[in-house]
Amino acid sequence: MTTMGKGRLFAVLGLISLILTAGCSSKSNSGKSISVWHWMTDREPAFRELAKRYEAKSGIKVDFELYAPSDAYSQKVRAAAQGSNLPDVFGILGEKRDFSSFIKAGFILDLTPYMLEDNAKWKNSFFAKALAVNEFSEGNSYGVAPGIYGTPIDIMTIQMVYNKSLFRQLGLNPNRPPQNFSEFLEIGKKIQAANLQGLVSGWGEIWMIDCLANNYAFNIMGKDKVIATIKGEVPYTDPDWIKVLSLFKDMQESGLLASGLVTMVNKTAEQLFANDKAVFAFNGSWCVNVYKGMNPNLEYGAFLPPKASDKFPMAIWGGAGSSFMINARSKNKEEAVKFLRWLTEAPQQAYLAESTNNLPANKESVNKISDVMANFARAMDYATHPNVWGVSEFSPVIESLDKGIQSIIIGEKTPEQVAAEVQKIKERELAKKR
Repeated sequence: MTTMGKGRLFAVLGLISLILTAGCSSKSNSGKSISVWHWMTDREPAFRELAKRYEAKSGIKVDFELYAPSDAYSQKVRAAAQGSNLPDVFGILGEKRDFSSFIKAGFILDLTPYMLEDNAKWKNSFFAKALAVNEFSEGNSYGVAPGIYGTPIDIMTIQMVYNKSLFRQLGLNPNRPPQNFSEFLEIGKKIQAANLQGLVSGWGEIWMIDCLANNYAFNIMGKDKVIATIKGEVPYTDPDWIKVLSLFKDMQESGLLASGLVTMVNKTAEQLFANDKAVFAFNGSWCVNVYKGMNPNLEYGAFLPPKASDKFPMAIWGGAGSSFMINARSKNKEEAVKFLRWLTEAPQQAYLAESTNNLPANKESVNKISDVMANFARAMDYATHPNVWGVSEFSPVIESLDKGIQSIIIGEKTPEQVAAEVQKIKERELAKKR
């Protein structure tokens, strides 16, 4: 036999061996399955397709189970935890203290050892700020052992968006959104004069008010002072907090804010903006997918909230959009780790981004996204989130602040009155803690 003939023979034998090995591997995993609970209605078709691909590759069936809306999902997860019936993979919705309570109860696997394998290859594939949402640092206030306890599936940033067609109607440059708060207010006057609706957002769901208030608090007083306020070292009656609250009064008086904003749910806001009924919206990067479904021809752009101060940089909420955790008590936890590692690799992340218009958490997958999505992705440089601050404000204080801002917008209270009320509740909560 010639040398070339021997080479071909070895190649054929190698191919047969590879096929047999793959077949045995798939056969050995036959009957194995991983259960995944989620709340992401828009991702359900993509998840099912990825489940098929993973089963074809590994022989392991992945059962994605959708429970929506998010409130119903959260209730199911809490009930399952109480009954020790959690699935292999699930997510936690809520504040970081909720996340920490699941970890301390032994329900969530520490993924740090897996993340650090192979020179931290898995860990380094993510945007650092996305992974930070699932990390607990040394000496954190939640009493959780330092480590990484979840994998981000996608990332999100919350910004302003503007309607380019309505900008033209107002005589504005459609490629230049407002750069500072003064310009923002001037556009409000034009909106009011043209009898158009200005800014829409889900401010009836008060967490979105809290988000923008935090953005401007970081811009006006800096992160350190915001954290000091949460710790009780700076009162909400401080002049800088009065400035933050006054911004909402200024926006209302300029004509920037749409009518009915304080009772508006985000779905209504999205419909108004998508149908060219509002000039601005305050929304998250998930809106790209929502707007596409409502109006594929919508012409819009994303930009950072216009800065109110040059003293500190503008900050926005961002990081991991959705994350999955692994049940530490699952008999399938090793297989679940392998699946999450595969799910967050570049090809699968690119598929999710293309099919759902959500920003990928894997850094290597961002080269196939639209311009508006790229604007949201670039904003990760300005991203922060309460889940990574290491401290949490009391829920009654957050509620008082956000409802107080609603009162300012409708003219019921002044910024000074709201600040005094919030501080009173803060002092009450601090006294309880002592």
